[in-house]
Amino acid sequence: MEPDEILLDSEDKMDKTVDSLQTSLQSIRTGRANPMLVDRISVDSYGAKTPLKGVASISVPEPRVLAIQPWDTSLISAIEKAILASDLGITPANDGRVIRLNMPDMTEDRRRDMVKIAKSRGEDSKVSVRNIRRDSNNSLKKLVKDKTITEDDNKEYQKQIQDATDGHIVKIDALVANKEKDIMEV
Repeated sequence: MEPDEILLDSEDKMDKTVDSLQTSLQSIRTGRANPMLVDRISVDSYGAKTPLKGVASISVPEPRVLAIQPWDTSLISAIEKAILASDLGITPANDGRVIRLNMPDMTEDRRRDMVKIAKSRGEDSKVSVRNIRRDSNNSLKKLVKDKTITEDDNKEYQKQIQDATDGHIVKIDALVANKEKDIMEV
């Protein structure tokens, strides 16, 4: 692998790590209804596990209410079971056609717990970015050992990889800080 390819590959992997964190943070409750909260829920439908959004439409009619309307009303009980089995901690209310999830006000302790989860996911992402940096630097050292690049080139590429790492860690910190602000907002 060429040094430029190593650099591009590491930046691409770091970008994917940040994107993954952003998606992961969207599934953390903030007190407001958000369709992303139920993205990870799968429903037993017709003998197969299907994502909730594959069997129902999900909307936010009010700031604290999530409405789930199954396309086939026979799936209402399966959807309720899936929601109860999830880590949402919300009891669904159904009127026979639509399931409503009323987002309760989060207690201060629950908000702190959600912030801890967000920070933990942020730390995991930082570790992942640093592991990508380590792997890239090891690949560059191998190129130096094979005499494909010079020691000076190696230092320059390692500096570029470190700059990319620092930039991605700043992005991760910003995502976690924004999520913390959302969670703590009453």
